[in-house]
Amino acid sequence: MDNSILFTPGKIGPLTLRNRTIRAAAYEGMCPGNAPSEQLFNYHTAVAAGGIGMTNIAYAAVTQSGLSFERQLWMRKEIIPGLRKLTDAIHKEGAAASIQLGHCGNMSHKRICGCTPVGASSGFNLYSPTLVRGLNPSELPAMARAYGEAVNLAREAGMDAVEIHAGHGYLISQFLSPYTNHRSDEYGGSLANRMRFMKMCMAEVMKAAGSDMAVTVKMNMRDGFKGGMEIDECLEVARTLQDECGVHALVLSGGFVSRAPMYVMRGTMPIRTLTHYMPWGYLPIGVRMVGKYMIPSVPFKEAYFLEDALKFRKALHMPLIYVGGLIARDKIEEVLNDGFQFVAMARALVNDPGFVNRMKTDAHARVDCGHSNYCVARIYTRDMVCHKTVEGLPACLANEIKRLEYK
Repeated sequence: MDNSILFTPGKIGPLTLRNRTIRAAAYEGMCPGNAPSEQLFNYHTAVAAGGIGMTNIAYAAVTQSGLSFERQLWMRKEIIPGLRKLTDAIHKEGAAASIQLGHCGNMSHKRICGCTPVGASSGFNLYSPTLVRGLNPSELPAMARAYGEAVNLAREAGMDAVEIHAGHGYLISQFLSPYTNHRSDEYGGSLANRMRFMKMCMAEVMKAAGSDMAVTVKMNMRDGFKGGMEIDECLEVARTLQDECGVHALVLSGGFVSRAPMYVMRGTMPIRTLTHYMPWGYLPIGVRMVGKYMIPSVPFKEAYFLEDALKFRKALHMPLIYVGGLIARDKIEEVLNDGFQFVAMARALVNDPGFVNRMKTDAHARVDCGHSNYCVARIYTRDMVCHKTVEGLPACLANEIKRLEYK
């Protein structure tokens, strides 16, 4: 693969990465007390030492109300020294450091976020379950400023880039999607109105990023279910981010974690694993009974977002980051040859943090990830780790994983 660009430098705005690989911003569940831990430090430094161009820490809430998990980062002054220690170590290994910033909107609970969850519209979140309050127009400027303030904190922590989460049914996505936006004011109705909050947030982000930080945005190409956004509207969102907001690159994804989670990740959710790690109570019992109906399977295939992503590649001129189902160098080369500037991986690097270095010496390198989604099921209450590294895995879970692997 002499003509491969995989191990050539690539630019995202003011930032140059040593190669075309990025650790995708997949939630790690490694931040008890909403602060970085030694486990988070060890994982991301291992990925950096494994050859990645940039590693993306995920997901950091821009306000306390934006927390969706107990073991999730919350961007505030107190955690900057811990993040700075992490970015220094990442840089020492030759990689760049990024942090994903977002707000979960309605996907939380008062015991986690400290208030009645807020979203684009009032309603009920079945997955928590809890009532949700729609944000008032007067609250939106302050919420947008929180995104900008989080970017300033990221700079203070030594980050080279930020990724703004505008997909997967989180707050910005909740404003964009007609499924969650039922507003009758200037922030609802037409797509132009539904994009107002996103544009407000991005104005604050780009102002804070200035000329020295790279800004990427994770967005949906489809919401992944009937009644959500489809590719035509999502293309318009992408053009707006490119032409009006001036972001440096887009991460092209899809799905709603509260409505179509396996559209994001593909495969089957291992329900027994998911409920095994939940605190005992009515919720795991209910999920065990109806989980397979609440979380329907979506077949996995390598590079499962590529067909849609190619439509975005054709319509846009900005750098694009492909994410979704990359577990082998052969497919990575195909994606790069299709015109994507970078590739992002999550589960592959949970399975093998040194995968990028391995690709340097093996033109057909592949990770031994069977996409059973054990790591995904576990993060709702624990941390994201591969089942292959877990000692003493209960037999009931081992049997479930064996049944789902490579399906």
